[in-house]
Amino acid sequence: MNFSYKWLQSFFKQKLPAPKTLAELLTLHFAEVEEIKKQGGDYVLSIDVRPNRAGDCFSHQGIAREISAITGLSLSEPSLKALKEDKKIKAKDFVSVEVKDKNACPRYTARVVKDVKVGQSPKWLKERLRSCGLRPINNIVDIANFVMLETGQPLHAFDAEKLEDGKIIVRYARNKEKIVTLDEQKFDLDSDILVIADGRKPVAIAGIKGGKLPEISSKTKIVVLESANFSSQVIRRSSKEINLKTDASIRFEHGIDPNLTESSVNLAALLVQKLAGGKTASGMVDFYPKKVFPKIIRLDINYFWSLLGLAVPEKEIRKILEKLGFRVKAKKPKKMTIDVEIPTRRVDISIPEDLIEEVGRIYGYDKIKAVFPQSLLVPPERNLNIFWQDMAKDILKESGFTEVYNYSFFGEKEARVLGYEARNLVELENPLSQEQKYLRASLIPGLLKNLDKNFRHFPEIRIFEMGRIFKKAKADEEKTMLSGLISGERFYQIKGTVDLLFSKLGISSLWYDDYRPTPEESRKSFWHPQKCAEIKVGEVEVGFLGEVSPRILGNFDFKGKVTLFDIDFEKLSRISSEEHEYRPISKFPSAIRDIAVLVPRTVRAEDVLNSIEITGGKIIRDIDLFDIYEGEELPQGKKNFAFHIIFQAEDRTLSSEEIDEIQNKIIKALESRPGWQVRKK
Repeated sequence: MNFSYKWLQSFFKQKLPAPKTLAELLTLHFAEVEEIKKQGGDYVLSIDVRPNRAGDCFSHQGIAREISAITGLSLSEPSLKALKEDKKIKAKDFVSVEVKDKNACPRYTARVVKDVKVGQSPKWLKERLRSCGLRPINNIVDIANFVMLETGQPLHAFDAEKLEDGKIIVRYARNKEKIVTLDEQKFDLDSDILVIADGRKPVAIAGIKGGKLPEISSKTKIVVLESANFSSQVIRRSSKEINLKTDASIRFEHGIDPNLTESSVNLAALLVQKLAGGKTASGMVDFYPKKVFPKIIRLDINYFWSLLGLAVPEKEIRKILEKLGFRVKAKKPKKMTIDVEIPTRRVDISIPEDLIEEVGRIYGYDKIKAVFPQSLLVPPERNLNIFWQDMAKDILKESGFTEVYNYSFFGEKEARVLGYEARNLVELENPLSQEQKYLRASLIPGLLKNLDKNFRHFPEIRIFEMGRIFKKAKADEEKTMLSGLISGERFYQIKGTVDLLFSKLGISSLWYDDYRPTPEESRKSFWHPQKCAEIKVGEVEVGFLGEVSPRILGNFDFKGKVTLFDIDFEKLSRISSEEHEYRPISKFPSAIRDIAVLVPRTVRAEDVLNSIEITGGKIIRDIDLFDIYEGEELPQGKKNFAFHIIFQAEDRTLSSEEIDEIQNKIIKALESRPGWQVRKK
């Protein structure tokens, strides 16, 4: 917004600092001066006034107050004592005011000036308007614009003889009402737009633009000066709807002090007297049902020092506040507090912290020394749920899995395919769609959807998700689950992943139990009836792993097998431990021997592993199952397991003879089982 240097100088008897110096002071203490332009014999300062200060600083008076506080120069505001009223004429005889909505228009003030002579404005007035970007029109309109730039209060002038029945009615427009503004623009109005109307029609768009019909012309003799206060929300909405912004609407949108209307209209009447030779009617028409009074804020000096971090002398605090236009009342005896009366124009001041900020910016933030903060750093209480979740996610990511996040909902199709009954599911009252009708009862449907959408783009998919599931039982059940899958027949790979997960979570008593569902359970279960195992820790079942039932996969485009695990993470986190058994690394070399065992199809790999481990004892460091084969080349009803056996002693290097001896003992132990045969080359 533009401000005239000469105009600002008129508020002071002393000489203002040079324009550049003044710009630097304003930028340091108040708002950035973006540009200084030389214009004729004047300088124009373009100041970026912050929105919170629009109420008092979108005016030359407001900026002058800031300059006074910053520089210490004495401020002299214009006197209205020269305004003379003609007792023979009364304002109420020329105009009446009716406000339909006091919230939309909290105050409407009008003065009447008679026997005016409309003509050109004097040179000084034209120059001041031009310096601020306004075009001079005639002395009456120019005075209204001048007062707006001087005080921040928009005004409008009507030709009183053109107002039907001498009425001014502030109301909302009727639908399809029309108005032509002063600049010949035509607008169609509706019931959301506030207007100023006479006895029959709208004569102005309230707070935005005057109408053409009652405009001031060379024939005007009686002028009604309007100085009103309008709701910022109403003006903002109207301005946006008709796509019209003006100097007046910008000020009203930010909010203006309703007590500003009276002094502004009096200043305008005084200038009309001087420049247009008018007679001011006695009294004024003033609608002001709910008066706004200054509020008082109690400021604690000790709190001031604590918050600002600087012990500004109390005398200096009072001096700065008074320079800014606040009234500081006497301090209560022996109490470090002062009461500050806030002018109604300072709508941005409402709490003690606002006053502290005001003093701080004028006193100078650069005077506050930098100090290290002093406080106690209390570490937050450890959240074990988050700790174990993060650890489990890291383990799976390091194992080549990718974490996914799915919606916590599924639809009737998934419920039907997975064998869930609606009575056991939690149904949403207002689902976004039928595909998101229920809260999910398992993470597996989401993972299978992820697989179905991505299998064409990746040779192998390894994904997992950790999240909440919801079931309706005797009491609604909600718990955290951890599920993951690998595309393909990867039972032992996913078993190895679960082994690694449990090992790193400090769980040592992990084992797997056959899961043999009943025919009825098989029809509803999403697990393969012959390729599924319970995951147990001690005697506690914590989840399942295995292949997905072909019945389930038949509902997806993916052709192939899917292996997955599904773990109750709440049970898992309760038995996890950060303690791990320390096993020193042997300094002696290891040796690897392979062994292949032909067994009946009903035999589990776990049975073979246990037999090898028991027979080999401590000399066996590890056993890895690396192949399972079931093919036409094998005898009917048989399958082949192939293992790597790792031999290593903690106290010596094993000789070939020792390893051969143990290997032969293992072979004999395996072949002692009915139907088991160790395959030899």
